[in-house]
Amino acid sequence: MGATGRAIVVGGGIGGLATAIALTRRDWQVEVLERAAVAADAGSGLGLWPNGVRALDALTVGERVRARAMVDTDGGVRDLAGRWMSKTDTVELARRYGSMVTIHRADLFGILRDALPADTLRLGITVTGVENHGGRAKVVHSEGVSEADLVVGADGLRSRVRHAVWPQARGPRYAGYTTWRMVTHPVPPLRSGGETWGRGRRFGIVPLSDGRVYLYGTVNAPEGARGPDGEWGEVRRHFGTWHDPIPALLDAVDPEAVLRHDIYDLPDLPAFVHGRVALLGDAAHAMTPNVGQGANQALEDAVALAALLDRHPIEAALATYDRLRRPHTQAIVRRSRRVGAVAQWSWRPATMLRDTVVRRTPGKAGLRSLAPILDWGPPELTAE
Repeated sequence: MGATGRAIVVGGGIGGLATAIALTRRDWQVEVLERAAVAADAGSGLGLWPNGVRALDALTVGERVRARAMVDTDGGVRDLAGRWMSKTDTVELARRYGSMVTIHRADLFGILRDALPADTLRLGITVTGVENHGGRAKVVHSEGVSEADLVVGADGLRSRVRHAVWPQARGPRYAGYTTWRMVTHPVPPLRSGGETWGRGRRFGIVPLSDGRVYLYGTVNAPEGARGPDGEWGEVRRHFGTWHDPIPALLDAVDPEAVLRHDIYDLPDLPAFVHGRVALLGDAAHAMTPNVGQGANQALEDAVALAALLDRHPIEAALATYDRLRRPHTQAIVRRSRRVGAVAQWSWRPATMLRDTVVRRTPGKAGLRSLAPILDWGPPELTAE
């Protein structure tokens, strides 16, 4: 027998909004507390792999996402001359697992927000404490104290909820590289994306459905380091002479809209659940972006948690959520960190060996290796 009740979701990002949608559609009373005063419309793109699209379908917003997204763009890895070292077979990917789509984050946020009942999302609310309290959970925030049958911590890499209930847990660890993210103005149609790997540097191209292109550049750097030329100047210095169409795409970027983030992931937590408090998304398993699964895993978390609550009492549902989601997501965190370490190699002999291995690895082998990630389905559709 499933559970319903009152839930407080801390964090209004992708995972938090998805959780609120999934719970409200199962008759939970849900309140989302978001620290930001304005709804997030981050200026970057996002790749949704088949598992993430499957989760969006479970939330009944998949068709709206597809309508705003670019479907089945070419991808893979290029060398510094722009030659393909490995190319993703999107037809085979779709046959095995389903289609991959790319979308602007602002569009995805808008779709998720629109799927929620009015007044579910409360902006400008800062959570300062969370604790279990007599079979319920209590949230202390900037407008008072709230109690609920369930609190979901979806408040990101530096989660207040995680720190409140797991104060001894290790904090985020720096991956050794920083990333600039930007979106072009509309450009001539482009369907071929992918990454170019250099020595300690990478550049990614992700076409979007409206003629814009999401770009990112990644460079080995000390944590917190900032160059003298500003973020736009740093991007041009590192990538302005790389192969076509990178220089032309950079020319189509608004220099004031370049975002920069040092890259972190989260060491393994001993549990994602404590009493009536559950973590999901980056709060539970922040990962580097090297296998493109951060948002996808947050969507999986949200769908899985709600599905389990629909089938079990709260305590049993949370225990099963931890048992299913923790080993799965922590394995992806480790995999993504390994991929990033190799992709960011800077010693010439090592990069030559890496590129040779990439060129010689059959594309089907790469697709097979993704099966543990892309084969995911909601718990109501798969055996627990």
